[in-house]
Amino acid sequence: MALAKKEHQAHEAFLSLARKLGKERGRAAGELSDKVSQAMQTLAMAGGRFDVKLEAVAEGSAHGLEQVEFLVASHTGATARPLAKVASGGELSRLSLAIQTVTSEVAEVPVLIFDEVDSGIGGRVAEIVGRMLKGLGKRHQVMCITHLPQVAAAADHQWQVAKRQAKGMMMSSVSVLQRGERVEEIARMLGGVKITETTRKHAAEMLGIKA
Repeated sequence: MALAKKEHQAHEAFLSLARKLGKERGRAAGELSDKVSQAMQTLAMAGGRFDVKLEAVAEGSAHGLEQVEFLVASHTGATARPLAKVASGGELSRLSLAIQTVTSEVAEVPVLIFDEVDSGIGGRVAEIVGRMLKGLGKRHQVMCITHLPQVAAAADHQWQVAKRQAKGMMMSSVSVLQRGERVEEIARMLGGVKITETTRKHAAEMLGIKA
């Protein structure tokens, strides 16, 4: 009887704490859904919607009385479906960027890494992505693999990854680019193989360097 009583008391204490957690989750889920959805509108996902679904777990678990799932509708009129089933690699990166931006003020993760965050975007959206990453960089160490000059130019530091064949093997190298080298690399990203002085001036302008 004593053991059963302790079990009952422990279960009631669990339910009390789990219900409080559920209320906070409900509040936070609505707020996170709205803010991430707003961020999606500027990341080439206009009309898209992000939803945090809380599904009740009858018996409860170590995580409470709800199962949390992220749903996304990538465009107007689309039905929100589980994130992993509907988002492409580029969309996943941009959604991750939106979530990290929204939660950055309370996140404790010191380093954020983004891969292909620029997939399927360009121009104005690329500049917005660059600014968002730079903003995250004020609170975290941000590393981003990018092929877009607008994104690369927003970085405080830039590394160049290159491949070459040597002794019958493909070798990769990483170089830290200095001031002048950044201008050349951004110009290459802007203009391709043939780099003109006009392209260099544009690159220097993007980097905030007087040509």
